[in-house]
Amino acid sequence: MSEKKPYSLSEDEKATPAMVYTPQAMAWGDILTKAVVRVSTYLRTLAPDYVSLHDARVLPMRAGEALRPLRFAELHIRTPQVIAFHLLPPADEPPDYDPSEANRKMERITVFVGPFRFDGLARMAATVDLAKYLEITTETFLSLYEVEVTVPGAPGLGVVRAPQALIRRDAASFALRP
Repeated sequence: MSEKKPYSLSEDEKATPAMVYTPQAMAWGDILTKAVVRVSTYLRTLAPDYVSLHDARVLPMRAGEALRPLRFAELHIRTPQVIAFHLLPPADEPPDYDPSEANRKMERITVFVGPFRFDGLARMAATVDLAKYLEITTETFLSLYEVEVTVPGAPGLGVVRAPQALIRRDAASFALRP
């Protein structure tokens, strides 16, 4: 028997499980949107003022150390506080790019944002390197693919995996991986 959610959906809405990272916490819960909304990229396309999580959990971080998760029926995080974002399984959406597009490459990178480390692939023009890509990119949130997220200061938290994450460019440091 499944647990009753503290919200209800209309016929044209959906609940998508997602993880939101801020400089001081990681939070997860359900994002409620119209059924047609692509949640994996909605921070770039809809630019909401708040990311609203329902049936939410928050894991505060103190100097990298994870405290106990807190539970809330609703949690509203100002979008400027969001440093990274991704869907949680079983939620899945197709890639936000055409895999057959010519002259593109996937570059193995590590991104440090707040206390979090994201290892994944950045998609860029085949003719640029990471430094040039970062110099010419103007988007607030960059996509990272085949992502593994860890907290170096709290290795006991393990690894979170996601097919795609959005990273706030201005809050991050980027490193090329071999």
